[in-house]
Amino acid sequence: MSTQGYEEELRSERSYVAGLYTRLDAERARVKREYDAALRGPVGRESGGTPMERDVEVRTLAKEMKRLDVADDGLCFGRLDTNSGARSYIGRIGLFDEENEYEPLLLDWRAPASRAFYVATAANPEGMRRRRQFHTRGRQVLDFTDEVLGRPDGDERGDPALLAAVNAPRGDGMRDIVATIQAEQDEIIRLDHPGVLVIEGGPGTGKTVVALHRVAYLLYTQRERMERHGVLVVGPNPAFLSYIGRVLPSLGETDVVFMTTGDLVPGLRVTAEDSPEVARLKGSLEVLDVLAAAIADRQRLPEQPLPIELGGVTLRIDAETAEWAIQEARASGLPHNEARAVFGEIVTYVLTERAIARIGRGWLTRADREEWEQLRADLLSELVGDDTFSAALGELWPILTPETLLASLYESPERLRAAGADQALWRAEGDAWTVSDVPLLDELVDLLGRDKAADNSAEQAAERERKAEAEYAAGVMDLMKLDREELDEDVQLVAENLLYAEDLADRFVERDTRDLVERAAADRDWTYRHVVVDEAQELSEMDWRVLMRRCPSRSLTVVGDLAQRRSMAGAASWEEMLEPYVPGRWVYRSLSVNYRTPAEIMAVAAALLDEFAPGVRPPESVRACGVRPWSKRVTEDELPAAIDEFVRDEAAREGTSIVIGPPDVPGAVPPSETKGLEFDAVLVVEPMRILADGPRGAAELYVALTRATQRLGVLHQGPLPQALTGLAETGIPARAGSRRPA
Repeated sequence: MSTQGYEEELRSERSYVAGLYTRLDAERARVKREYDAALRGPVGRESGGTPMERDVEVRTLAKEMKRLDVADDGLCFGRLDTNSGARSYIGRIGLFDEENEYEPLLLDWRAPASRAFYVATAANPEGMRRRRQFHTRGRQVLDFTDEVLGRPDGDERGDPALLAAVNAPRGDGMRDIVATIQAEQDEIIRLDHPGVLVIEGGPGTGKTVVALHRVAYLLYTQRERMERHGVLVVGPNPAFLSYIGRVLPSLGETDVVFMTTGDLVPGLRVTAEDSPEVARLKGSLEVLDVLAAAIADRQRLPEQPLPIELGGVTLRIDAETAEWAIQEARASGLPHNEARAVFGEIVTYVLTERAIARIGRGWLTRADREEWEQLRADLLSELVGDDTFSAALGELWPILTPETLLASLYESPERLRAAGADQALWRAEGDAWTVSDVPLLDELVDLLGRDKAADNSAEQAAERERKAEAEYAAGVMDLMKLDREELDEDVQLVAENLLYAEDLADRFVERDTRDLVERAAADRDWTYRHVVVDEAQELSEMDWRVLMRRCPSRSLTVVGDLAQRRSMAGAASWEEMLEPYVPGRWVYRSLSVNYRTPAEIMAVAAALLDEFAPGVRPPESVRACGVRPWSKRVTEDELPAAIDEFVRDEAAREGTSIVIGPPDVPGAVPPSETKGLEFDAVLVVEPMRILADGPRGAAELYVALTRATQRLGVLHQGPLPQALTGLAETGIPARAGSRRPA
């Protein structure tokens, strides 16, 4: 194409995209009008909707406004031309021409008709003649590149938009790849599989961002089924969740809850970790027997009979009575706290029978049915308010919470022995919860059950409050009524025609106006339509039990890399973890191209991978950066200054950087906190010490070496690990075809 022809095409494309923004603005204005009207709309029966229905409408319109807002930046990023001459524009959302039978002006990237934009190649053009990709900034089309399809000599890996994206400096958050999805990624994103999809790939293969785009695709194609319950995304740490948190909103999807495994029990935000061995013990399914035994240990026989005063006589709860009650309560199959009612019924029956026998001796027999039942009722009423009886039940069958049970177990060597637990689980009183405790606490919610008495009390209090509010509202209505005899006959509306007492009460009673994300995150029993698990190789058997409870439909996208597993409790194979829950219902896909790590850096990481996981093939880098990774040996006194030099040098460059090293290195971040993240430049400090951190050390060093997109440096005091001896021993990295900035 000549320069003049290019300029004419560019002007034409800018004009078309400007028209799309005009349509977007019109749609946004329409939704805003409806939103404002819904906010101002009347409440009550005459309005045709309840207050709750209006709240739903307001939230729906607010979500739609948010979707239109996020589409503003880079709305249209490409065009497809077919062999017949038809053309389609591809973008973040779909837009239609309302005046022309809703002719599509812009295809949503998830629509079936958009698929060729991602999968058409020179050898397999999918009926397409040309793919055009726009380079945009905000609403402005800066330029475009064309790829002519169907040529037998076409370049299958020469995507200029992709190379521009992977070479661009990184920011604070993960970017979506909606404009540069590759064919192997698109196949996974659009995969039609109702069960569990495992996406495995080495560092930089884009498995996380592919999983997020798959969520956006599922929400687009199955919105009605998925929207009411939302999606849960589980990541390895808060920094990772913050990093990926912008991707789905940028694609117009907001009904997504982001959590770490330490957040899965509402009210807890746990980040502390156990030692590898303790984490292994807590993560194994064998701990279920420990929990069951710990609960059974709290269902006790009295060491000495417990005296109870009832009806003027002294009775005793003896071991025989308690044993019968325990057997009946356990046989009920109810959780511990709910089975307490059965335990109490048996003990109450024994005590009242004994009391009646003693009180009625000589004058009362079972033939005196009415008197017998009246005496029983009186005794039962007396027991209900008897503090001594309540204390006895609490001693023999206490109401337990997950926190109190687990803390008392950990803090007592005797209780650990009684539960058959390893003494390595012992901890000092008051120690904080760890990430490995969270699935145990969640398990105990089901094993212990609810305190029915407390639940009933709360429900009764809520009902009393509702009735009081309704009575108050009725009083307000009485005050608002107008004397109709004093009204002109032309006055058609009075307050009572507009408001009803129940509706007014609804306005005074606090309604749950939280959006889906807030409600789901606060509700332990919330179930999701789909769950994404990132760094899934780190999850223990107990972690998987929690996630399967959260997703009864078993619709999951599992993302990980077994070669990066650092946890002794994690997955050794995907089959081992998934088959018990979804036998035959999970499929495996792998990503083999590294879009993050340049070839120079991946060669270093691959040498380490070959030592600790010789059977694993490293991903193939899509590019080279021309910068050779370097290392520098320093003394203990020189180390801080060398780190500062790296930080100052990178501060002068565009992009991001990080120092990764052992926890006691000033300014360094542990490798575990960088999982899933990427930076333009990485400085790894003391790799030998990272490697020496038990069984997980090699995986952590592999993670540290594969975070960089451009530059990698290593500082060390002692010898380098054998796998890293090929690094250039210098403090100044060699840069091909460029100069260090001043």
